[in-house]
Amino acid sequence: MDSIKLLIVDDHPLFRQGLIDVLETDASLSVVGEAADGETAFAKACEQRPDIVLMDVNLPNANGLQVTRRILGEMPSTRVIILTGYDDAEQVFHALRLGAAAYCAKDVPPEMLLNTVHAVHNGNYVVQGRQMTAEEVAAWVEQRVGRYITYPADAPATEALTPLSPREMEILELVTRGASNKEIAFRLNISQQTVKNHMTAILRKLRVADRTQAAVYALRHGWVRLDLAAR
Repeated sequence: MDSIKLLIVDDHPLFRQGLIDVLETDASLSVVGEAADGETAFAKACEQRPDIVLMDVNLPNANGLQVTRRILGEMPSTRVIILTGYDDAEQVFHALRLGAAAYCAKDVPPEMLLNTVHAVHNGNYVVQGRQMTAEEVAAWVEQRVGRYITYPADAPATEALTPLSPREMEILELVTRGASNKEIAFRLNISQQTVKNHMTAILRKLRVADRTQAAVYALRHGWVRLDLAAR
């Protein structure tokens, strides 16, 4: 029987090594690659075609939710386990809507992590320590749609599947760094009106009142790194 191929994505070398040490206690698992940032993670995933990716959210140059979306768009059969310190129900909601198969806090016990890997490889989902079928996780997400995010009835299907589009994530990151609409427009080579339109969509999707609240939301959920925001 072929081993289950794993890719580990986290920017902390010691944490990556700790994961490898845990995973390699199971002879059926094989770590085929590591990545410390979002771009490398996507490249390694395309190169190695892992069965499962263990993905952090707070990464350099692209957060884990963005990378998850890219990987699943390129490799739909790959399964993604979000493994992060940002353990809250709203983050779980967004991760599952993106297509992640499980969401675990970084302090997950080793045995539970191994069980999660096998459950996900067998086609199940793991949410807050509970194994679910695809139907059960779909119902879990549907019950929380109105609580965490709202869209107009005529919103495109692609919008309803993710919290923010790639362009909106770019703009939100620049907002978090303190950039004005004029500066964002110059940086991204778009008009100021386009920036305003995107900001309106960002505020609506995140259900916040202003750009300051949007920036706080991004930082609190690990979508933007504190070191990048400070530059």
